[in-house]
Amino acid sequence: MRNLVVGFALLVSISLPATAETCRQALALGLDVSGSVDAKEYRLQLDGLAMALLQKDVQTAFLAQPKPPVTLAIYEWSGPTDQRLLTRWRSIQSAADLEQIAAQLSLTQRLPMDPSTGLGASISYGAALLAQRPDCWQHTLDISGDGISNAGPRPQDVRHLPHVSAITINALVIPPSPTERKSGSDGLVHYFEELVTQGLFSFVEQANGFDAYADAMAQKLLRELSGMVLSWQGSKALQKGPSAPASSHFAGHTQ
Repeated sequence: MRNLVVGFALLVSISLPATAETCRQALALGLDVSGSVDAKEYRLQLDGLAMALLQKDVQTAFLAQPKPPVTLAIYEWSGPTDQRLLTRWRSIQSAADLEQIAAQLSLTQRLPMDPSTGLGASISYGAALLAQRPDCWQHTLDISGDGISNAGPRPQDVRHLPHVSAITINALVIPPSPTERKSGSDGLVHYFEELVTQGLFSFVEQANGFDAYADAMAQKLLRELSGMVLSWQGSKALQKGPSAPASSHFAGHTQ
């Protein structure tokens, strides 16, 4: 536990952005690249995310309220000590920003990493990234995964940590084979619903394999980005003055 807290403090202290800006939503995407993800599936995942970011309706959702903008960071994860930041925090103020991130993802090559599935550590890492953006109104972590945690702290072991408990966590579940999609997908979805997701209106999106990752990712982005715009508009309608909407407080699942 002490190592988790120290690791969080180090990550925040050494990699804070040079300047912070107000944003309506800080969105961190964590991609599972553990040993159960083969070379083809790795490519389908990164290219699928790139395709989702290029979809017109997704870009419209990102840009629906350009001031203040959404900020986006992307990382990949496997074992408890293996996380790799692919895209540092970037303010999304135009379609060109999303196109540049998509191009970067398309060129990204896989590096050797621990083949185990350190899901709890990946959540802590993503939460530490979000802690770098204290001026954002909402903090959302997206975790993509094709299996349960089998190394390091479990998701339920990190949920009480301050930087984890303060955020919303959604998930995209990818059952890794046709057999598992038929027989075990409900169990995997239930695992993520009970032990990974947290926060008001948090949810699990399911992809029908890595071939369907792009569409599932686009659907998930639309759900969370559109929900944030509606929440923002509702808050503005209730305000009597020009002040910014208050930060939401999200309740985590109980165990």
